Amino acid sequence: MQKIMGVTKASLLEKINKLLDKEMVVGYTVEGKPLTKAAYDKRLQKAEQQISSGQYITEEDLEKESENW
Repeated sequence: MQKIMGVTKASLLEKINKLLDKEMVVGYTVEGKPLTKAAYDKRLQKAEQQISSGQYITEEDLEKESENW
């Protein structure tokens, strides 16, 4: 922390910031596993691809399906 606080070079601070953005935990999976921003972005891209290709279930269909549980 002391090393980071002592950095004054803008380009180095930007590199540190990018690294922290990439590696810091920003959320957790439903199983409780930590998600970095990079992992979160990857999951988001996958979800967007699935939606684009029609691989999803509507709320109405889910409600109908849940009636049989």
